[in-house]
Amino acid sequence: MSYLPARRSFLKAGAAAAVVLLTGCTGEPGSPSTGTATPSGTSVPATDLTFTMGTAANPAGLDPALLMDSESFRVTRQIMETLIGVDPDTGVPKPLLATEWEELDDGRAYRFTLREGVEFHDGTPFDAEAVKANFERWYRLPRTARPAEGVLSFASVFEAFADEDETSLYKDCEVLAPNELRLNLNRRFSGLIAALSAPAFAIASPAALAEGTADELNQERGGTKLSAFAQHPVGTGPFRFKAWSDEQVNLTTFENYWGPAAQVSTVVFQTLPHPAARLRALQSGRIDGYDLVTPETYAGLARSGMQILQRDPFSVSYLGMNQEFGLLADLRMRQAIAHAIDRSVLIEDFFLQGTTEAKQFVPRSLGVTSEDIPYFEYNPERARELLEETGYDGEEIPFYYPLNVTRAYLPTPEKIYAELSRQLTAVGMNIQPQPLAWEDGYLDRVQTSSDHALHLGGWSGSYRDPDNFLGPLFGAPSPEFGFKNVQLFNRIARARTLPAGEERNQAYLTINNQVARLVPAVPLAFPVSALAMGPRVVSYPASPMLDEVYNLVRLRPDA
Repeated sequence: MSYLPARRSFLKAGAAAAVVLLTGCTGEPGSPSTGTATPSGTSVPATDLTFTMGTAANPAGLDPALLMDSESFRVTRQIMETLIGVDPDTGVPKPLLATEWEELDDGRAYRFTLREGVEFHDGTPFDAEAVKANFERWYRLPRTARPAEGVLSFASVFEAFADEDETSLYKDCEVLAPNELRLNLNRRFSGLIAALSAPAFAIASPAALAEGTADELNQERGGTKLSAFAQHPVGTGPFRFKAWSDEQVNLTTFENYWGPAAQVSTVVFQTLPHPAARLRALQSGRIDGYDLVTPETYAGLARSGMQILQRDPFSVSYLGMNQEFGLLADLRMRQAIAHAIDRSVLIEDFFLQGTTEAKQFVPRSLGVTSEDIPYFEYNPERARELLEETGYDGEEIPFYYPLNVTRAYLPTPEKIYAELSRQLTAVGMNIQPQPLAWEDGYLDRVQTSSDHALHLGGWSGSYRDPDNFLGPLFGAPSPEFGFKNVQLFNRIARARTLPAGEERNQAYLTINNQVARLVPAVPLAFPVSALAMGPRVVSYPASPMLDEVYNLVRLRPDA
């Protein structure tokens, strides 16, 4: 499969002008069957510097195997590492804790050579036995440790846990030598190497997992059940866990880290839920940077002379539709909703410049999209005709949307909801607003309940494979969409097993076409996301997949 490389841009937003610096390269990346280690980089001795990052939400926990949200992964990426890394320019897999890998048995096994001389923060060795222990833990994770809502990354990639009826992709792990491991699969998944770069597959210290009874959620923080390990994670990353208070997580440099040394000695994650609060904190110097710049705060950043670091789109925002809600079981009703939406207004008013209209759910950079698939363009007259054909007579349509949250795919959800509600009402629909705070269980409500009709949602990719988008959204029955189509589910399952190449590309094009015709949801935009950095920051390792590790952050020591 051919992927286009990520492009990174660093903007200095001044009051009178903006300077754009672009870096990147062109290549033909994919999911390789072999990989080779690259030099770790130039070491920079740690100094007594603190880097403070403003975040939009508190972590849900710090055990990556049990997480699904980007704000939690933002923290765990600093502490724990995966076997496979991500090239910052191309987004393709590169060595990290594994220095080499080889595909065996026609894609049903992989042999990994592990990096030697690596240790966990607790002093225990990183080796093949530790990796095996993590895979076995993920596979045998008890139901009591799995979240009620959403799908964990292991279930998304490996399809099933040990106690489920269907056969998991995972078969077993064999330790071949202290630094060599064989991962056996029940069938091929061509995107496996790329998938193992996702932060949920970070390798934890087996000793710390046992000591922290990681699979026993017998403690509580902020209303969430967590294990002791999830509040004191131990990995091999450049920073070790120090403290977690109500609004702050503190990390400190791991002196024995195997890779590039950090310049900063302390990392602080400061929770600031509101975009305006993050802007004020950056302007005052209370924080050094923050993510999820919104259009409303862009002007303030420009006036202050702050830096804006822009990522290429690797997420999709959508209007979800629940077919279990009677009206929406009718395809014509879903088509009417699609025709009623003017995406151009949404993009111009509520997303950052560079955001593009989404006609399908897979970003163009993955190379499996087409302009020839069915597309329900903005056509309010056609929407009214379809409503009349359905016999719709003004029944209330509950529309759920989140409050008090900023996401890469939903920078200002309240405003996006208001505009969509206006557009749908204009063609004759009776929209009933259902606002729900993110922290009060918005995701749980729209992903597990059947009483919602419409909802705002989105998906951020974590590795470069089309299955990372289509599998979690449409690869199995889901209460979020009330969508059941065995033929589509089977096509997605088959596409996973195809080797990289034209046949696999064509399979995903066919899947995209079928999803577009069935309209289980309306794709809205591929949003550009951006970070804001203060004057102390010389460089920050921005990544479309959020693979941003802070030992690569560089600050001005005298600022």
